[in-house]
Amino acid sequence: MPAPAFHWFLPSAGDGREVGAVTARQHRTAASVQRPATVEYLGQIARAAEHSGFAAALTPTGAACEDPLVLCAALAQHTTSLQFLVAFRPSSWHPTCAAHQAATFQRITGGRLRLNVVTGGDPLEQRSFGDLLTHDDRYSRTDEFMAVFRHMWDGEPFDHHGSHYEVEAGQLRLDAPRPPLYFGGASPAAERVAARRADVYLSWGELPGAVAERIDRIRTLADQAGREIRFGVRLHVISRDTTHEAWLESDRLLDAMDPVAIADAQARFARMDSVAQAAMTALHGGSRDALFVAPNLWAGIGLVREGAATALVGSHEEVAERLDEYHRLGCDEFVLSGYPHLEEAYRVGECVLPLVAAGVAVG
Repeated sequence: MPAPAFHWFLPSAGDGREVGAVTARQHRTAASVQRPATVEYLGQIARAAEHSGFAAALTPTGAACEDPLVLCAALAQHTTSLQFLVAFRPSSWHPTCAAHQAATFQRITGGRLRLNVVTGGDPLEQRSFGDLLTHDDRYSRTDEFMAVFRHMWDGEPFDHHGSHYEVEAGQLRLDAPRPPLYFGGASPAAERVAARRADVYLSWGELPGAVAERIDRIRTLADQAGREIRFGVRLHVISRDTTHEAWLESDRLLDAMDPVAIADAQARFARMDSVAQAAMTALHGGSRDALFVAPNLWAGIGLVREGAATALVGSHEEVAERLDEYHRLGCDEFVLSGYPHLEEAYRVGECVLPLVAAGVAVG
């Protein structure tokens, strides 16, 4: 079995020693954003990730985040080999313009771009950006966006007349490799788009059985479409020298969460139409007493943080074992993170990734 690829996370709305919202201003403590998302600080994280053996770094998109493509173009100048997994919303770009910008990024960085297509799951935030489509219509647009985007690299002019985009004689005139397309979503509409258009399907850290079922389902859809697809999972990590130390750290993060902030965050998540967000919330139901959802899998992050909400907690050996478990289920890539992201990039890179590599080599 080929070794998995590991990526890190760039907190482009600020970083700290506590958990807070990642794409919205609300539900944050001062300690969760005490390190502003400057190029200087995020450059430190990017270099730490590069030094620690991570292949790429995911940068989120949202109202409270710096624009990810602009930010990563700057950070690329502070690194040499790290690739950038840039999240973006099809609602904000025309696919032909997106292809042109992506090609430019590829040319100025030596091919270090990957793109994470985010359809969006918070209707209020979507509308604030001028996107008024319903859930399934957003996925219809995403499907068409990805189809046009991929056509731009075909090498020949093409016409496209769809429900959302019109293109005449579309063609990319810059010579650059097409960046791989990452995509996530848990609804049937999202799974169909993934099977048809994505290079990598990226899920959040559900229970291993649920991840395995989703991989099997999407792989079957991709087979029917005559395609092959890779799979990845997004997880937080709390890894320490001993199991006891790791759970003490999870307790510290939990103790810093204000009950009012938890209630407000859960109310915000409940209004979303994201099936993946609903699945994350269902793991704990907003309760501090239901956070241990599987061996070494802790759902406490999701009490206040939207999106990826689970963390692998344990000794370095235990965390490596759980990562290997997901890998054996079919996960080819992992996007990891920890608080704060600078120090944890070194810790995970130095203490966990070598154990995974050794286990994969032995297995």
